[in-house]
Amino acid sequence: MTKERVKVLIIGSGPAGFTAAIYAARAGMKPVLYQGGQPGGQLTITTDVENYPGYPEGIMGPQMMVDFQKQAERFGTDIRSGMITAVDFSGWPHSVTVDNKTEIEAEAVIISTGASAKWLGLESEQRLNGRGVSACAVCDGFFFRGQDVAIVGGGDTAAEEATYLSKLVNKVYMLVRRDEMRASKIMQQRVLNAPNIEVLWNSETDEVLGEEEVTGLRIKDTVTGEKREIEVQGFFVAIGHKPNTDIFKGFLDMDSAGYIKTIPGTSKTNIPGVFATGDAQDKIYRQAVTAAGSGCMGALDAEKFIAEKEVELQEAAL
Repeated sequence: MTKERVKVLIIGSGPAGFTAAIYAARAGMKPVLYQGGQPGGQLTITTDVENYPGYPEGIMGPQMMVDFQKQAERFGTDIRSGMITAVDFSGWPHSVTVDNKTEIEAEAVIISTGASAKWLGLESEQRLNGRGVSACAVCDGFFFRGQDVAIVGGGDTAAEEATYLSKLVNKVYMLVRRDEMRASKIMQQRVLNAPNIEVLWNSETDEVLGEEEVTGLRIKDTVTGEKREIEVQGFFVAIGHKPNTDIFKGFLDMDSAGYIKTIPGTSKTNIPGVFATGDAQDKIYRQAVTAAGSGCMGALDAEKFIAEKEVELQEAAL
């Protein structure tokens, strides 16, 4: 196995990873960034992005990530393809294995691995993703103003997104698998009090209808098995996200869902020199702009850590 030593290693290439790279590179830390299995992150499967500052006409998600990458490369970030297959944070410098064949020793590690939306697993859902199917109401609800949409889910996220959509669209159908929601009482009340939200109890999605874009849903009654169709132009999946953090288990403190815990107000984890940014540690906001902001925090925290470590090593050598 080949070995390499770097100052800053960034794992992940969404808004958080690339922003961390821009700041780290400009600080002269010569960051190495591994893009992982989905270069560019979730924005590469997003079409129009209209809520990121600096793009007054909006921008396509994949193009936005190309712009981020070019900016990171401009300042000297070493961007590489590869999957992180193992980590060892038990000592310092930290050890990270890439594709089971390269060991990277890093003075600081910035984790920007993001989270992946959970999907229902329907072929039609994936085929129409970005063409009426979305996993983010805050990102895409604006495009369905005055139209009819459906959202699937029964937890707080689904209730919150249904309420958000109700302020933009004509009608929201909320599909709940059981005869009750898992959402908190206050969120349930907001849903039930919204005049244009219709909750379809004991309902699950059998198929997303449409060839080039969403035209409706085929719904199955979970009690009787009866199927029916409704006309909608948008379909939102709100059954949760899974942070891409499994490889760090055993080293980093996480919550029950797998989101990395950070010291409030910082990107610091329980391991000195390891920092978590973006959706890997943020289960509340999950926006490109907040991810980018936390990427900045990660780079600044890493820069300070490395500077303090250098002083510590110099003093130990005296």
